[in-house]
Amino acid sequence: MTMETLGGDAAAATAGLADGRASVRLRAAMAVGTEPDPRFVGKLVERCAVEPEFFVRDMLTWALTRHPVDLTLPELLREVRSERVQARSQALHTLSKIGDRSAWPAITPALLADPEDEVARSAWRAAVLLVPEGEEAGLAAVLATQLGRGDRETQLSLSRALIALGELIVPVLRTAAAATDPGVRTHALATERLLHDPDTGFEFAIEEAKRVRVLE
Repeated sequence: MTMETLGGDAAAATAGLADGRASVRLRAAMAVGTEPDPRFVGKLVERCAVEPEFFVRDMLTWALTRHPVDLTLPELLREVRSERVQARSQALHTLSKIGDRSAWPAITPALLADPEDEVARSAWRAAVLLVPEGEEAGLAAVLATQLGRGDRETQLSLSRALIALGELIVPVLRTAAAATDPGVRTHALATERLLHDPDTGFEFAIEEAKRVRVLE
């Protein structure tokens, strides 16, 4: 099945996106993105919710970014309310790649605190890219409620999101650094260290924050 066939035949492209072979699905997504067609938007979004391979999902997202925003945005905004974890996560990821700030109202506090780490991480990344000018401090306050959450990967994702907002995060970090929860305090201290010294590794910042806590 060639890219030309996939791009020129909606039925073949649809079948390719659902093929059992990841290489065929990848090729189909690439073809659809190369020759954008409104008929494929719904299928691309649907496939994002169930596609098991990361590299294919990334191509699906790229294909969606190649289509008009007025077609993709409504589909993606519906997906962020889906009951399926991957549907929410991938829709948020795609919104961050599209970068249209009209999607900002969909990034709710509930999504930023989603119980699924995969969804929350995607929401944090999308939020710092889509937040309107003047609302960064409010976003920082919401993100700070998630300090201390999850494993190291999740904590690093949150630190990166906060740091992307810049110096305005310092007050919320210092408030969190006085929290009763030691995990919250450690994460807040480590994030502030990374803000001021980006070359510091996250693990080193965490260990240093623990030492600071012991000396308090």
